[in-house]
Amino acid sequence: MKTPAWQRKEGQAKAGGLNAKGRSSYNAATGGDLKPPVKSGDNPRRASFLARMGNMHGAEMKDGKPTRLLLSLKAWGATSKEDAKAKAKAISKRNK
Repeated sequence: MKTPAWQRKEGQAKAGGLNAKGRSSYNAATGGDLKPPVKSGDNPRRASFLARMGNMHGAEMKDGKPTRLLLSLKAWGATSKEDAKAKAKAISKRNK
């Protein structure tokens, strides 16, 4: 049995996160409702993602290359974990 696309390279975006095929595969396998990244603006979903990922354990770079964590942050408009935390806080403040 083949593993779902979201667990293989073909479902993962080179820029980080999942591509459309990966999101579709994940949604079908789990009943989830993953949506594409929100790259800018004051969307509460973006603030939530940046806050969660900004507090993740793990390195941003490994062997001189960005990790999938950093690639995902960049896909959502942050340059680092610290930047993600700051942007999440600012977005949440503007949304209140």
